[in-house]
Amino acid sequence: MKVLVVNAGSSSLKYQLFDTTTGEVPAKGICERIGIDGKLDHKCADGRRWTVEIALPNHSVAIQNVVNALTSKEYGCIENMDEIEAIGHRVAHGGPYFFESCLLTDEVLAKLELCRDIAPLHTPAHIMGIEGCTTVMPNVPQVLVFDTAFHQTMPAKAYTYAIPCEVAQKYNIRRYGFHGTSHKFVSSEMAKILGKPIEETKIVTCHIGNGSSITAVNGGKVVDTTMGFTPLDGVEMGTRCGSIDPAIVTFLMKKEGYTPDQMDSFMNKECGFLGVSGVSSDSRDVEAGILEGNERCKLAAEVLAYQVKKYIGSFAAAMNGLDAVVFTAGMGENNTELRERVCADMDFYGIELDKDVNAKTLRQSDNVMISTPDSKVQVWVIPTNEELMIASDTEAIVSKL
Repeated sequence: MKVLVVNAGSSSLKYQLFDTTTGEVPAKGICERIGIDGKLDHKCADGRRWTVEIALPNHSVAIQNVVNALTSKEYGCIENMDEIEAIGHRVAHGGPYFFESCLLTDEVLAKLELCRDIAPLHTPAHIMGIEGCTTVMPNVPQVLVFDTAFHQTMPAKAYTYAIPCEVAQKYNIRRYGFHGTSHKFVSSEMAKILGKPIEETKIVTCHIGNGSSITAVNGGKVVDTTMGFTPLDGVEMGTRCGSIDPAIVTFLMKKEGYTPDQMDSFMNKECGFLGVSGVSSDSRDVEAGILEGNERCKLAAEVLAYQVKKYIGSFAAAMNGLDAVVFTAGMGENNTELRERVCADMDFYGIELDKDVNAKTLRQSDNVMISTPDSKVQVWVIPTNEELMIASDTEAIVSKL
């Protein structure tokens, strides 16, 4: 089955075309600056590439240009759009309404609309992407795959916030967790590597990128995770503050005169690596700053590593054991210094890093063990593949129609 996987942002739209029969990705790309001016970067598996500045006033036009690129005689990989048998959408927040991937219907779309308030940065963009696909390919079945779904196995003691239950229930406030497709993929891969049933494994997965979350996967099920009601919670991120004393919010609102929207923007866009380092939200710039002797860059890097280390320890305690730690996503896969900082002085937990292997593990396409052979807890770098998980779920649902 040929499945078009779509990840829509407010002004961007990433896509990959999967052939689930062969496991190949014939083409992928991104539409950028939607609603501003427009740019399309399209890549084929055989090396052909087409980058063009083109008017993209909305997501419907963006999707039409994606289809045009996929069916182009010069840059395409399919004869016509009829070859696209299904569309799979990455959706960040399913709220209290969606606990697993599902087929798009009018009722489903109406419920997704209810998630705008709890995921205002993501849900409107996802809906625009869905509507764009519906306009261009009205007869192609669409499946929604939720970042929050994999985390639905968390027990109440892990997802409950200590606020009055009546308030929590009224506004559906609880820990939801995110990056679920990534955590599900890498924990499944890790279980295969361990060579025992996933039901017998205890794994901590570290999805660390511009947005980051750490998850405890016990027996193949999530028992805790760092992101919460929104993707702002947890560890320090590119521009997000992560977990802070909630009183800081009201304190700054009073002192700086921030409105709720301004405070939300401050925590999401001005903090994290950017705020602490004063240099950049990009870890590569922060690491370069460290080499130049920038103490704020050093502090930003140390804060993240320390937080990840603490979560690994606390999650090991929550699971009463630990078989493996997995690093994935942009920083997890490519920032060797971060991994070394996190794993330093963790021999108490049975973690021993092979520094030489770790230093060489950069931009790998394969799974790599970076712990020593004697390490009681294995440490691996496993490249994530969220799009493959979306394509698999989409195929499974559509094939039953």
